[in-house]
Amino acid sequence: MGLTSNKVLALAAFLAVVLFVATVLLWPRLAGRDWRSVLGRVGLLLVTQLMLFATVGLAANKSFLFYGSWTDLFGQETEMGVVVDHSAAARDLKVVDTQGMDVPGGSKPAVGGQIQKVVITGERSKIASKAYVYLPPEYFRPQYAAQTFPASIVLTGYPGTAENLLKGLRYPRTAHTQAQAGRMQPMILVMLRPTVAPPRDTECVDVPGGPQTETFLAKDVPKAVSESYRVGTKPRNWGVIGNSTGGYCALKFALHHPATFGAGAGLSAYYRAAEDPTTGDLFHGDNGRRKRADLLWSLDHVKPSKTSFLVTSSKEGEGNLRDTVKFIGKVRPPARVSSITLDSGGHNFGTWRREIPAAMEWISGRLRAS
Repeated sequence: MGLTSNKVLALAAFLAVVLFVATVLLWPRLAGRDWRSVLGRVGLLLVTQLMLFATVGLAANKSFLFYGSWTDLFGQETEMGVVVDHSAAARDLKVVDTQGMDVPGGSKPAVGGQIQKVVITGERSKIASKAYVYLPPEYFRPQYAAQTFPASIVLTGYPGTAENLLKGLRYPRTAHTQAQAGRMQPMILVMLRPTVAPPRDTECVDVPGGPQTETFLAKDVPKAVSESYRVGTKPRNWGVIGNSTGGYCALKFALHHPATFGAGAGLSAYYRAAEDPTTGDLFHGDNGRRKRADLLWSLDHVKPSKTSFLVTSSKEGEGNLRDTVKFIGKVRPPARVSSITLDSGGHNFGTWRREIPAAMEWISGRLRAS
């Protein structure tokens, strides 16, 4: 049974209730002052409290999907290695599994679309990472066989998993619902985590002598996807969206790679690369690289392009409001900037689920199929 399954949560809740009832019933028998009675009372209280905490933790994790699996919870990597063929004929994207959509008729790709689990290997960066590609139902319909589709890279925060984007933030379902309602055009989503060298947080930086994360996400991934699916290669064909760390990366890619991305949306983004024990030394004393990773500095020093930006924050509950206002004020034509500002909302899945439908509609409106 999976960490986020209803059965695990129900079993934990059932055991918590059983232990509570057992404590009430057995307490009179353990009222003595001998060591057996004392240990019995301590043991019952301890086990009951642990099970209650486990139930609350499982419920919170199911709601916000901090961890997608038991191996994710315990920090274990169990995925088998992928053989990378470096010959000229090797493909940069390999499909390893497919699944239907959780919508009516979702088992049929032409009705619900399809989610493909893939491994993308960077031609330049030499990084290999798992991702999920959502293909809308139109992709499989005969009348669209010659048509290309717009695409967006979707990034989690740190240390999130790609599964968070499917289960917790529901990007594919939202894209399907919005497109069926006519609020956005059918769009391909490429969903992955920016953590390409776990457990290190590379902040989507090309680390000198280390992981070339920016090159992988901003150059290798669009190239591999465009060569494997019906997606164009112009800026108007590509967007990027993310939350928290992923939001920072999305804005950075849109700002520094206008020849690739026509639009970038940062949900609860921050605006300069973090430097802490999880990141290690990102810049190796190169102050130029450090300044480039500061988006507020970059807006003052990088030539404006036709890129569109979307930023989000909340009047209460978010720590990025002041810098978000600064970012908006620094964007210069021909670039454009839009924003979503909630009255209240924290740095969590609940807040982002309130912003994603509008953000998806926004990014769709700035991209073209060809």
